[in-house]
Amino acid sequence: MTDHATRLDHIVLWVSDPIAAAHFYEKAVGLEPVRLADFSAGEAPFPSVRVSEETILDLMPRAKADHMTMLPGAADSSGHPVNHVCLSLSADAFDALLDRLREQSVPVSDIAHDSFGARGLARRSFYFRDPDGNIFEARHYD
Repeated sequence: MTDHATRLDHIVLWVSDPIAAAHFYEKAVGLEPVRLADFSAGEAPFPSVRVSEETILDLMPRAKADHMTMLPGAADSSGHPVNHVCLSLSADAFDALLDRLREQSVPVSDIAHDSFGARGLARRSFYFRDPDGNIFEARHYD
């Protein structure tokens, strides 16, 4: 990617078990793990999962919260101060995600219609939690 437009690069999620979290995001959500083998081998401080070509979710071990020094008070953020993260999908990917979550017995909210977002009104949306309690919304516009 060579243009320098502002984009969302990554979101850091505090998780109790990064390997289990990566497996959840791979199996239930359909996101590709990144650096999972490196993390497992002790060669990376955390794994990630790829949302898109240009955006990842970092799966930061909650146990490292007290050692985060780049931002004063980082350890205090290891709860859930973020309300939710929203994933925008195609209609087919939305349906596939809903099916995978149900197959994995992940509770999901009712389907909402016409909720406002970055691209206007989303046709359908729903919410679910990951194993660490992080809340996600899935939606599609088309």
